[in-house]
Amino acid sequence: MSGNNTKLGIILMAATTLVFALQDGISKHLAAEYNTFMVIMIRYWFFAAFVIAIASRASGGLKQAARTDQPLMQSFRAVLLVAEICVAVYGFTLLGLVESHAVFAAYPLMIAALSGPVLGESVGWRRWVAIGFGFVGVLIILQPGFGVFQVEALVPFLSALMFALYGLLTRYVARKDSASTSFFWTGTVGSVAMTAVGIWFWQPMSGGDWIWMATLCVSGAFGHFLLIKCYEVAEASAVQPFAYLQLVFASALGVTLFDETIRWNVALGASIIVAAGLFTLWRERQNA
Repeated sequence: MSGNNTKLGIILMAATTLVFALQDGISKHLAAEYNTFMVIMIRYWFFAAFVIAIASRASGGLKQAARTDQPLMQSFRAVLLVAEICVAVYGFTLLGLVESHAVFAAYPLMIAALSGPVLGESVGWRRWVAIGFGFVGVLIILQPGFGVFQVEALVPFLSALMFALYGLLTRYVARKDSASTSFFWTGTVGSVAMTAVGIWFWQPMSGGDWIWMATLCVSGAFGHFLLIKCYEVAEASAVQPFAYLQLVFASALGVTLFDETIRWNVALGASIIVAAGLFTLWRERQNA
């Protein structure tokens, strides 16, 4: 069944984006009440336990999962991702889910733009045009020349840039390491790095919020499990366009649960970004 069931892959990707959107909503709630570093640290403890449990059951066990010829790059990837998550969650508390996700949707365009200098891949003129249109969409959202520009709006932009670099480095290490090895390093090193920071910001948490924290941890592991299964049953290029559903789900949560509004410039800019991103993914698939 591996790699050829596109319909199931699309369903799994849609489910993954829904779980991740719910996770973002819970993260926004908890980070508004408690320190962001502490929230991410606890979430990563569970993530590391999940990663270790999967690795220990796989062929070769933990030793095989940890084996790599590029430990520094794997470690840098892991630290970069956990830092990106901190920036993203902080962005949720500043701008809300709608605007944060609208800007973050530009990360596939950033991956396309940076794939040349970072990985040596060739990017044709059509994709460069799409990248240009996508960043016009970002500018429409940010409104830098309208006097209402918020410096806070650069936080999700930084988050998208960090995630794009993480994605490129994941492609880079995949030339030598398996996905399970990268997953293992992401969870374990990320947990150690986040603990070194987050432990200094510990705050007592109410009983009700511990339930939300537990839900956040379980949903994180479940979301990654769905994503792994998604890529097992279908080609990444076939299901990747449906990752944009996270923008839809997160915006719906922002509007219904957090009383956010979708301003016209955010809707227009996000539409342009998604259209440009879908075209870029399509061109990538054509070239492949």
